Amino acid sequence: MTAAEQPRSGFDLGKLLAERASERYDLHSRYLNHQLPRMLHTIGFDKVYERAEGAYFWDDEGQDYLDMLAGFGVMGLGRHHPVVRKALHDVLDADLADLTRFDCQPLPGLLAERLLAHAPHLDRVFFGNSGTEAVETALKFARYATRKPRVLYCAHAFHGLTTGSLSVNGEDGFRKGFAPLLPDTAIAMGDLAALERELAREDVAAFVVEPIQGKGVHEAPPGFLRAAQELLHRHKALLIADEVQTGLGRTGDFFAYSHEEGVEPDLVCVAKSLSGGYVPVGATLGKDWIFKKVYASMDRVLVHSASFGSNAQAMAAGLAVLAVMEDEGIVANARRTGDLLRERLTALVDRYELLHDIRGRGLMIGIEFGRPSSLGLRSRWTMLQAARKGLFAQMVVVPLLQRHRILTQVSGDHLEVIKLIPPLIIGEREVDRFVEAFTAVMDDAHGGGGLMWEFGRTLVKQAVANR
Repeated sequence: MTAAEQPRSGFDLGKLLAERASERYDLHSRYLNHQLPRMLHTIGFDKVYERAEGAYFWDDEGQDYLDMLAGFGVMGLGRHHPVVRKALHDVLDADLADLTRFDCQPLPGLLAERLLAHAPHLDRVFFGNSGTEAVETALKFARYATRKPRVLYCAHAFHGLTTGSLSVNGEDGFRKGFAPLLPDTAIAMGDLAALERELAREDVAAFVVEPIQGKGVHEAPPGFLRAAQELLHRHKALLIADEVQTGLGRTGDFFAYSHEEGVEPDLVCVAKSLSGGYVPVGATLGKDWIFKKVYASMDRVLVHSASFGSNAQAMAAGLAVLAVMEDEGIVANARRTGDLLRERLTALVDRYELLHDIRGRGLMIGIEFGRPSSLGLRSRWTMLQAARKGLFAQMVVVPLLQRHRILTQVSGDHLEVIKLIPPLIIGEREVDRFVEAFTAVMDDAHGGGGLMWEFGRTLVKQAVANR
C-alpha cells in the first residue's frame, strides 16, 4: 500500500480498546441489554477476559479458564484457529468483488459443494447469516413447496428467536408476548401417534426437529426419526432437521441424524461452528425439487435472499472449517473424547445422590440433578425447588467458574441440567480437569454446608425477589 493509499481516518481500534475496555459492563448497562450485566454480577460471572485461544480464556490477571460452553456451540474449533484466521486474512487481501449481486463468485459454490458432500441425498444450499435464519428459510421453503400452512415441532424445542423460528419454539417463556405467530402444533419428542393425528388433517407442511434437543439434552428415541420421515412423506410433508447445534461433528458424526440408519431429511439447517467463530453464517441444505419450486422462474430469482448471505469472508471461514475438520480428524475426536467424558461422569452417578443422569452423544452431554434421598440434603433441595426450579444446577455452575475456572451453563430455564458443549478439539487433559473439578463441587454439595449452600440461599432470595 502506497502512502497515497494509506487510510485517512484517525480510527485506531487498539487505542480505542485500550482507553475504553474497562468500561465494558457500564457500556452494556447503558446502551444494550441492561439485564445481562445485572445477571452476570449476581452470579459472579462478571469476569474480564483479555484473550482466548483454543479451548481456553485468560483473564486480566493471567489466569486460564477452560471453556466448556464454546459460545453456545459456535466455537467448534475453539477460538482463533490458525487455519481459519489465515483464510480470513487471505480473503481480505484478495480484494474480491464481493456481494455485487449480479455475478456468481466461486466461494459460495465451493462451500456448498463441500457441505453437500456430507449429505449426498441433498442437492442445493441457501446461505444466510445465522441459525435462526437457516430455520426461517427451511420453514418458508417447506410451506411454499407443499402449499400447506402448518408446521409441527417438539415440546421443549429451540429453533431460534425470530418470528418464524419462534413459532416452532417449544418454550412458552420465549413465546410469551410475541403472538400471533405462524400456524403450529407441538408434539412430544417420540410421539408417533400424535404426529400421525396431526398429519391426518392434511395441512402440515413439515415437521422440524433437533435430533438431540439442546434444551435438556434429550435425544430422539431410537427409530423415531425414520418412522416420522415415513409418515411425513406418506402425507406429502417434509422432514426438517435442525442441526444448528448438533451438526458439524458435535455428536460424533458429521450430522446427528446420521446416527439413525435410513434418515434422509428433506431440509437440513446448519450454522454456529460453520463460522469458525469469526463470521456469522447459516446454511439451509435441501433437495433439488424444493429449491426448483421456490425459484420456479427468473421472475422469482430473488424471492428469498439475504443481503449478507454468501459474503466472501463467511464462505472462506466455512471452507477453512470443513478443511480443518477433515485434516485434523475433528469428528472422530469429538466421538472419542465425548465417550471418555461421558464414561467418567457416568461413573459418578452412584456416588452422588444429587446426580441423577448423564446423557448425550459426542461432545454434547447433559448432566441432570435430582431430588436426593437423605433427609438433610432433601430439605435443602426442597428449599431451592420452592424458590425456583433450576437453582441447584446454577449452584454447580458458579463454583465451577469461581473456584475451578471452568465455564459452563445450565441447559435451559427451570431445568436442573448442565449442558456441556465444549470446543470439539478438547482431549484427555480437559476431561481430567473438568471431572476433577466437578467431583470437588459434588463433594462440597453433599457435605451439607459450606459456601455452596450459602450461595444457594442467595439465589433463593434473588428468585423470591423477582417474583
